[in-house]
Amino acid sequence: MSAFETIIYEKRDGIGYLILNRPQRLNAYNIKMRDEFYQVLSAIKDDPEVMVGILKGEGERAFSVGADLTEFGTAPSRVIARQVRWERDVWGLFLSIPKPMIAAVHGYVLGSGVEMALCCDLRVAAEDAIFGLPEVSLGMIPAAGGSQTLPRTIGRGKAMEILLTADRIDAREAYRIGLVNRVVPRAELYSTAEEMARSIMSKSQVAIRCAKEAINRGLDMSLEEGLELEAKLAAIALRARGGE
Repeated sequence: MSAFETIIYEKRDGIGYLILNRPQRLNAYNIKMRDEFYQVLSAIKDDPEVMVGILKGEGERAFSVGADLTEFGTAPSRVIARQVRWERDVWGLFLSIPKPMIAAVHGYVLGSGVEMALCCDLRVAAEDAIFGLPEVSLGMIPAAGGSQTLPRTIGRGKAMEILLTADRIDAREAYRIGLVNRVVPRAELYSTAEEMARSIMSKSQVAIRCAKEAINRGLDMSLEEGLELEAKLAAIALRARGGE
């Protein structure tokens, strides 16, 4: 089904599978992948047959080790290379998808690999997963939303520690701090993600999308504003339930 070079896109039984496909480079994120990633995210967002998306990586060693640093050598400077690499708002598109997105990660999950997982709503990790955001060690900071999505996921203190030290953590620690929702044996990683997807798809899709919107938008509002948003979305879900 996939006609891409760096991404495999498959659609089965209401699930859209977005698979990073540069295993020889440990699924490092490059400009070509950025462009194809954008197209696949658009397809998942707009396709009414897709109810849930699952993001995973090809190969045995890594979900993704982040940006492909070999591309920096082809540009006049790191700053220009970084600007070119992020000029298409992939991450804004990713975060705007109203459907639930699940990341199934294994092996090395580094840099923008972590940031891609953070753009998903749920994260399942294999026991061998190793997480890290090494950007400060390279004289940079995360540029795919990590400085914003990480503290919103695990809290300010732990996010500061991970970002400022650039230390790596294993899957169990990632679970303990709330970075991932579940840790499972490697052999059960994808089946677990699919079970979660099927569970979500068995519910009212209007209610699922309203719940996601309530949480994501409400985090940037005051409690009073969030409660008003919740009331509006609850009414939408209730009307949809009455029409079923």
